[in-house]
Amino acid sequence: MVSLKDIATRCGVSIATVSKALNGQQDIGTQTRERILKTADEMGYLTNAAARALKTNRTYNIGVLFVDDRHSGLAHEYFSKVIDSLRLEAENQGYDITFINKNVGKKPTTYLQHCRYRAVDGVVITSAIFTDPMVTELVQSELPVVTIDHVFNDRMAVLSDNVEGEERLARYAIERGHRKIAFIHGEMTSVTKNRLVGFYRAMEDAGIEVPNEYLKETDYHDAMGSYHATEELLALEERPTCILYPDDFSYIGGMNAITDAGLKVPGDVSVMGYDGVGLSRVLSPVLTTWRQDTDRLGKVAMNKLISLIEHPKTTVPETSVVSGSFQEGASVRRLS
Repeated sequence: MVSLKDIATRCGVSIATVSKALNGQQDIGTQTRERILKTADEMGYLTNAAARALKTNRTYNIGVLFVDDRHSGLAHEYFSKVIDSLRLEAENQGYDITFINKNVGKKPTTYLQHCRYRAVDGVVITSAIFTDPMVTELVQSELPVVTIDHVFNDRMAVLSDNVEGEERLARYAIERGHRKIAFIHGEMTSVTKNRLVGFYRAMEDAGIEVPNEYLKETDYHDAMGSYHATEELLALEERPTCILYPDDFSYIGGMNAITDAGLKVPGDVSVMGYDGVGLSRVLSPVLTTWRQDTDRLGKVAMNKLISLIEHPKTTVPETSVVSGSFQEGASVRRLS
């Protein structure tokens, strides 16, 4: 490991001078300071985290709250990509990330207590039950917080444009001649409410009345739930010609239900997903879906949080919306 003595030897100065340069003290020459800082960087010198925290009153550690009730972990491709984007941007800005949970060792804690124990500078909430009192406590605390896909009053939020995404998918089905369009949506979160707005906008603009039985609720990322919802839709006297699914992974259950019913995609039933994960590109037929921009979601959220941390007096809490993109596949048949 590179030491102050190593840098001093390379630069031909004293250890005290190196220490002053690295700690931002002003009683050395500008050229000397710049030469020492450049040499330290080239030699791979890492400032002691504790010393840096004392100097800046920051730990350069950011908490990430990802509540995974379905235990899908980083196998959940959408969240894994968002988290990876958060991590990369944090590293680019000189920060580390720590996952926040409800215990320290074997002792139960609240999310806020865990954040304080880890001394994080701020928190990104990527997935959580936002009505959970522990989440509310964290959001209302003194810590800088940014939420993804949920808005709290007077807090920074970054949203994927779920209204735009679901509306675009529904309009595509309508453009291809479909009028009997069903929507299997996720549990009733703010994300789902926004997607329902987009769905109904497209239907109303086309003068299509949606029967109540064409709307089914299941959990996100739940293939079995979508399997049963699809079974119910296919059993209707007037079954839908097109089904929209809550996410690409959940469609796997729907695909199996369609196959088990002796039907084919898209010849008998057209389908569309949501998220645009890699899975959608390798299915046969290729799934028509809406791709969420996970790279930008994570990057924007992390930059907003770091701005709150480093410039608390000049950063205004706001809601940022990140657009996605339509990905056409071969899963929607054109009707005459």
